[in-house]
Amino acid sequence: MRKGERTKQMIIEKASGLLNTKGYMSTPITTIMEKTGMEKGGIYNHFKNKAELSLDAFSYSINTMSITFQNAIENQNSTIDKLNAILDVFLFLVDGKPIPGGCPILNAAIESDDAHPDLREATVMAMNDLYSMILRIVRNGIKNGEIIPTIDSETFTTIFISTIEGSLMMTKLYYDTIYINRSIGFLRDYLIKLETTNN
Repeated sequence: MRKGERTKQMIIEKASGLLNTKGYMSTPITTIMEKTGMEKGGIYNHFKNKAELSLDAFSYSINTMSITFQNAIENQNSTIDKLNAILDVFLFLVDGKPIPGGCPILNAAIESDDAHPDLREATVMAMNDLYSMILRIVRNGIKNGEIIPTIDSETFTTIFISTIEGSLMMTKLYYDTIYINRSIGFLRDYLIKLETTNN
């Protein structure tokens, strides 16, 4: 990796947690300068504008989350264990792991609107990937006889994600982890009820 590429990557990595915490579009460039230790000209030597940097930082955070999800589920044998591993990842987000600020999809979804169509599009794509990952796990579980066949996989996936993201929002709003803990506890109990007697 060339020096310019290393510098650009350093800026993205340092900015990712900051922007995920303070806002992808609302964080001023001066705050990014303080975090990276670089002047404005040095930053803009690698990015056309702050919007481009924000999108790259969001993509970095999403990629970090994707790797974390894959690492969490790859050694799990059963469908229920994989879904519980996903819940673990979301629980770790409250403690700023693997990135500070919580779920980047939730944060960007709240921030993105008609004024930031590129961020909104990137957020939709990230949510689509998360949705598809969970849906695939559930459908494989039904196919392999691990989950009761009467469950509607798309409805389950929608409720699964909505429950987690909603409780993360409440946890952030009230500065109280009771909301994410209640929701994850509820989902874990629900997963037990979905298991077939074959397991």
